[in-house]
Amino acid sequence: MIPLPPRPSVLFVCVHNAGRSQMAAAYLAHLGAGRVEVRSAGSAPADTINPAAVAAMLEEGIDLGDARPKVLTTEAVQDSDVVITMGCGDACPFFPGKRYEDWVLDDPAGQGIDAVRVIRDQIRARVTALLDDLLPAT
Repeated sequence: MIPLPPRPSVLFVCVHNAGRSQMAAAYLAHLGAGRVEVRSAGSAPADTINPAAVAAMLEEGIDLGDARPKVLTTEAVQDSDVVITMGCGDACPFFPGKRYEDWVLDDPAGQGIDAVRVIRDQIRARVTALLDDLLPAT
């Protein structure tokens, strides 16, 4: 395992940066309470965040209203300690010394709120486990 700095940085990447990666980034920022630097991006960003993802996260008290899809850059990957992909395939650049994980999750695009809630809850569980791994109890 690659050692991480005291304040690790995590990049979440999916295709459109409109659902999964936005929810994951919002959860990590919320649950990490400033202890983790958080980024998200997409290999082919959408114009707006998925409204069902926004609604599902509001149910958790997390507002994605100001979030905007961002394009994946080489710099974002280089500046991150951990890169978590969610269906972006080979579009994500690879750099030695980074920790990479691929989270297999359904794409919330075009799905109703009930389906998005299931995806949201899966993301929360994974983010909680990631946070426990990144910031072990002292």
